[in-house]
Amino acid sequence: MRKELKHLNKLQYQVTQKSATEKPFTGIYDNFFEKGIYVDVVDGTPLFSSEDKYDAGCGWPSFTKPIDQTKITRKVDNSFGMTRTEVKSRYSSSHLGHVFTDGPEEKGGLRYCINSAALKFIPVSKLKEAGYEDYLQLFKKDDQAQS
Repeated sequence: MRKELKHLNKLQYQVTQKSATEKPFTGIYDNFFEKGIYVDVVDGTPLFSSEDKYDAGCGWPSFTKPIDQTKITRKVDNSFGMTRTEVKSRYSSSHLGHVFTDGPEEKGGLRYCINSAALKFIPVSKLKEAGYEDYLQLFKKDDQAQS
């Protein structure tokens, strides 16, 4: 294992580096709705906001969009006898999950189906302390005060 990946547990490594998928309804962020951002567990790149998270009922955290489209890449994935679009973190090349076109139409129609094991959550109350204060703007002042 590369030195910079030593902080990952076995599941995080398998998901991010080997494109594994955690079992549905087992990830810590599936039924989790605190306010904050989700970053790449490998390198800390901000990827998704709780403001764009919703319960798709699929067993994995689902988002309508990434915080910044330039921080992710997409590629065709023909594994398991189906064609899907894989989503990876641009800088670490971490496998995150897949994007589907069955998301909420009023939010653009996409569902980013992401493995919890690929993410680390930073609550609104800890954004500044963790070096992500630029992302406070994603949240209402009331959210920041309550956290």
